Formats: sequence, structure tokens, C-alpha cells
Amino acid sequence: MTIRKLPFRHIAIEGPIGVGKTSLVQLLADRFEGVMVLEDITNPFLPAFYEGRAGAAFQVQIYFLLSRFQQQREIAQMNLFQRLVLADYSFPKDRIFAYLNLDDTDLRIYEKLFPVLDQEVPTPDLVIYMQASLPVLLERIKKRARDFESEIDPDYLERLSEAYSYYFFHYRETPLLVINTDDIDFVNNPPDFDALVDQIVRCRRGTQIYVPLGSSES
Repeated sequence: MTIRKLPFRHIAIEGPIGVGKTSLVQLLADRFEGVMVLEDITNPFLPAFYEGRAGAAFQVQIYFLLSRFQQQREIAQMNLFQRLVLADYSFPKDRIFAYLNLDDTDLRIYEKLFPVLDQEVPTPDLVIYMQASLPVLLERIKKRARDFESEIDPDYLERLSEAYSYYFFHYRETPLLVINTDDIDFVNNPPDFDALVDQIVRCRRGTQIYVPLGSSES
């Protein structure tokens, strides 16, 4: 198979918990010899947050914000060397979670910090937003069996998905590819991945929506 070149240097892949962002980054990096930037999921405050402890939401948010900022600065350095960078998140994601999880008092503090950091962060050439229904997300989370996600509330996951949809419905900052992943398995079914790559290669400007017909499984 001829390997087509991606017309981008920096791609960020977005979507709610469990949708398959990291898997897609890994597959694209293998095919196109890209550099992976994977979000640090070892936040020490996550267990307390999922258990609903007071104050944990703010601790989780600030830890992630600073961790993501540090990684984004590293991406800026990678771009100087003209390497394809594939990240399994974009920096504005942090704000989506902040508005979902923080109370008004914590948000006022957060909004003093976020814009200062945001202006130092590189903008992707393309953002890929992956969607999936709640049952599919829950099943994928169950399969990957991360301990700190075992207590995740389906209602919270649904609200998160809705927040992502709202954000990307109004998104205009970069070219955007929206992919419905309910009926495909790009990890285990190569034709699904090839078809997805074709969509990515064609992206140039504006928003494009890709709704696959489904996996060609026997």
C-alpha cells in the first residue's frame, strides 16, 4: 500500500473519555512516522475526584492545566523541527472540563490563569473530534479497565459528551474533522482505518463530518 503524506504538521485528536483518541494517535503515528504527545493520565487527584471528595475537582483541574501547558510548550519545540506531531488532546479541552466540574468560585480563579497560558500554546493544523454514543463509551471504558475510571458516573460521561458537542458545534479556530465512531473499529479492522485516513488527508478548511457506514466485518 502506498503511504500518503498528511498535509499537516500538528494534529490534535479530541473527544470524550473512552472514545479512542490515544488508539487513533498510535495508529497514525505508526503509519506516518509521527511523534506522539499523549496526555498524562497519572493525575494523583483523580481517584478523589471520582469519589466526589470536596475540593478534588479544583485540584484535578489545576494539575491537568499545568501538565497540559508543559506538554504544549514541548509541541511548539517539535514544530520547529518540522516533525509530524500527533496529540491525543488539545489545550482548550481543559476549559471544557473546568466548566463542567468547577463551581463559580473556582472558575473565577481558573479564568485568571487559563488565558495567560493559552496565549503561549501552539494552534494545531487540524483537530479531529471523535464522537460516540454513551453505551459505546461505557463499553470502551470497561474494556480498557483503568482502575480510576471504574467509578465513573454514566450521567457525568453523558454531560461531558454534551459539553464536547456544544464546544465543537461552535468551533472555528482550525480545520475540523468530526467522526462518528459508533459503528467502526479502526483498531482491529484495517479497512475502517484506511477509510478514516482518506478522510483526514482530504481535510483542508472548515468543518467536515464523517459518518462511516460501519465496519466490513464478516
